[in-house]
Amino acid sequence: MHARLLPVGLVTPEVAGGMRYARVVAEELVFAYAYDGPTSVRSLTDADVERVGIEELGQAAYANLMRVPVSHEEISLEGHATLQSVFGDSHFVASKALYLGELARQVTGESLPSAGALVVVPTRHLLAFHPIADGTVVQALNDLAAYALGAYEDGPGPLSPRVYWWHRGGLTSLTVVDEDTRTLSLQPPPHLLGLMKGLLRLDRAGRITTPAADRAAPDPDALTRATVDSAARIPHDPSALGDAFASALALAHVRCTADPRASDVVTWDAWETAVRLGSALFTGAEQAQWYLGEEHPLRLPAAPAAPPADARAWLDAFYAAVVCRAHDRVARLCRVPLETLRQDDTVDAYVLHWIDTLQTYFSEGRPADAVVEKLLATMQSSLPETLTHSPDEFVNRVDFQPVPLFHRLLTREHDAFGASLAEALAEHGGYWGESGAPRARVALGVLAMACLAHDHGFPLDPELPYLPRYLVDGKRVEHIS
Repeated sequence: MHARLLPVGLVTPEVAGGMRYARVVAEELVFAYAYDGPTSVRSLTDADVERVGIEELGQAAYANLMRVPVSHEEISLEGHATLQSVFGDSHFVASKALYLGELARQVTGESLPSAGALVVVPTRHLLAFHPIADGTVVQALNDLAAYALGAYEDGPGPLSPRVYWWHRGGLTSLTVVDEDTRTLSLQPPPHLLGLMKGLLRLDRAGRITTPAADRAAPDPDALTRATVDSAARIPHDPSALGDAFASALALAHVRCTADPRASDVVTWDAWETAVRLGSALFTGAEQAQWYLGEEHPLRLPAAPAAPPADARAWLDAFYAAVVCRAHDRVARLCRVPLETLRQDDTVDAYVLHWIDTLQTYFSEGRPADAVVEKLLATMQSSLPETLTHSPDEFVNRVDFQPVPLFHRLLTREHDAFGASLAEALAEHGGYWGESGAPRARVALGVLAMACLAHDHGFPLDPELPYLPRYLVDGKRVEHIS
C-alpha cells in the first residue's frame, strides 16, 4: 500500500464514485491510496479502505512511500538556480512531494526552511524542488516551470506541468492556465510574493547566508575601487550613491577581518566613508572630499535630501553613525520621514516599528512612554507567525538581536544587557559560521547597541567577537566633519 498522487483527469466521475475517500490536494492533483502488486498498480476503492481501516492504511501507505528507493541529483547551471531532482523507476516517486520536508532531509541531509520549497511533479517517476531560502527563488520559479513543462511533455506517466509551493505540508499551485489560449503563466499568491521580494533584497545586500556567501571574503582593494568608482558616477547618476554606500559598508566590515580590533587607519577610513555616504543617501550632503586609504581621494558632490524607500539601508546608515559617534548625522537620520521608509515593500512590519522606536528615542522632547510603546510594537510584530518577508532564522539570530539589547539599555540592567549581548554574539556566529560574507565579520546592529551601552557606563568585556574593540570604546573614532 502506498500514498499516491494522481492527475485529476484520471479520476473520472465513474471512478470517483468508488473512491469517495480520495481528495484534491492541489490543482490537478488528487491524493489516493494504491496497491503496488507484482505486475500492476491499482488504486484502492472505498471498499478496500473500509476493509483495512483508514488509520492503519494511512500509516502503512506513508511508511511504504517513504521507503521507495530514489536517485538524487543536484542540477546547477551557470546563471540559473540550483534544483534538486529526485527520480526513479517506481510509479510513486513524484508522490513523495506530499511529504517533501522528510524527502528533502533524506536526499540532501538538510531540512527545508520555514518558507518551504517550490516543487514540480511532471511525471510519476520524477519530482524537482528548490528550497525557498534566498533570492535565487525568483530564478528557480522560472527554471522549474520550464523543467516541468519539458518533462511533462516528454516523460512517461505525465502528472502535472504546474509549479507548486510546498508550505507546511500543503501544496499550492503557482501556475495559472488560460483556458482560452491554453497557455501557462506564473502567479505566486501575495504571501509568497512578499517572501520572494524580501529574500531577493536580503540576498543582493549580502544580509543572509547563501552559497555565494560561503566563499572567501571580497578583496578590500576591489571594494575600495568599487566605492570610489560609484562615488565618481554620482554627479551623472544620483542612484550610484546607494551603490557607493553599500560598497563602503562592505569594505568597513571586511577591513575588520585582518584588523578585528579596528586599530588601523585604513579601517577607520572605511567606517568614516560608510557614515558619510550613508547619511548622504538619506539626508543629502554638502560637497566634500576625503581619502579612502592613502591613495584614493573620494569626492562627494553636493546632494539634496532624497531618501530612498529602503528601510534596512536606513538602519545600516543609522547603526554606522551610532558606532562612529556621528551624533549630528544620527539626528538627521532620525528626521527622515517614516512615511518614506514605509514605502519599502520588501521588509516585515517589525523593521519599520524598530525604526520608529529608534527615531523616537533619539529625537528631543519625545516622552519615554512613547519609546516603550513603540518597542513593544516592534517585539509583537516580530513573532514568527507575523513574518511575511524574511526567513525566521535570519530574523531570530541576526536582524532582531539589537532589539532586546536596546530594551536592556532602556531599563539600565547591566547584567541582563551582558547576558543578552553574549547571546546575540553567539547567535551571530552560529548563523554565519565560516562564511566569507562581509556581514559575518561584524555584528553591526549589536555593535551599535554595544557602543551606546559603553557610552552609558555599562561594563563590557573589551575582547568580544564580532565587536571591534576600538569602535566599541571609541578610541579609534575621530571627528567626522
